[in-house]
Amino acid sequence: MHRPAPATAPRTRLARVLACAAVPVMLVAVGCSSDSGDEKKKDSGSSSSATTPSGKQSSSPSVAPAKYAKLPDPCKALAEKTIENLVPKAKSKSGTAGKSTDVASQGTCSWNGLDDKGVKGSQYRWLDVSFKRYGSDAAIGSGDQRAAKEYARLLASTKAADGAKNVKTAPVSGIGDEATAVSYDLHKTDEDFKYAVIVARTANAVVVLDYNGAGYQGADAPDAGDLMKDAQSAAKEAVASVVTANGGSR
Repeated sequence: MHRPAPATAPRTRLARVLACAAVPVMLVAVGCSSDSGDEKKKDSGSSSSATTPSGKQSSSPSVAPAKYAKLPDPCKALAEKTIENLVPKAKSKSGTAGKSTDVASQGTCSWNGLDDKGVKGSQYRWLDVSFKRYGSDAAIGSGDQRAAKEYARLLASTKAADGAKNVKTAPVSGIGDEATAVSYDLHKTDEDFKYAVIVARTANAVVVLDYNGAGYQGADAPDAGDLMKDAQSAAKEAVASVVTANGGSR
C-alpha cells in the first residue's frame, strides 16, 4: 500500500486549519474539532453527566402519606347505648382510660360490670377497645404498611393468649380494610370466661375490641355466638369513630 510522504502531513493539517478559519465560529466548533484530543474528552464528559442526573441519584424514595392524622377519644368511641347493652350495670359508663404518653398515636378504654340477677346468679362483662395509629416514614414504610404489620402481630398474639382453649378464628367483612374474629375459652378466678375479640385495620390505624364475660353464683356462661355478634357490632362502631375523628362521616 502506498503511504504519503511524512513531509506532506504538515501541509495537509495547515490546509485544514486555513479552511476552518474561513467559516463561522459555530461551524468550526462542529466540523473542525476532530483534531483536538481535549475536545473529545470534554464531549465525553458532558455526555456522561447528562445520562446520570445527580438529582435523581440523590433523591430518597417516597411513601404514600398516612390517611389518618389522629385517633378518637377511646372512651367516646362507642355510644352510651352500646355500653349499656354490652356491659349492664357498668361501674363507670364513661369508661376507664388507659395511660398513654401520645394520645394521637395510641389509646385504650375499658368498661366492666356485674349484673346481679338474684337467685339466677350474676353476669359479669368486660369490654375493652384500643387504638393505634402509624405515620408514614420513607425509612420504614407507609402508615398502611406499618399498621398492617401491627395488625398481624396483634392477631397472632390474640390467638396465642395464655391459657386459651378452643381457639377459633374467622375473617370478618365490613369492618375496616381487614378484620379477624377470634373466640376462645379461658378459665380464671374459678369461672369459665368466654372471649370474643375483633382485630381490625383501617388504613394506617389498628383497632382491637375485646369483649368477654362469665356467669357467677351458678349462672350459665354467656352464649359465645351472642358475645361475638355484639363484639363485631361494637368493633364496627369503633372503626367508624376513627373516620369521624378525621373529619369523615360514619
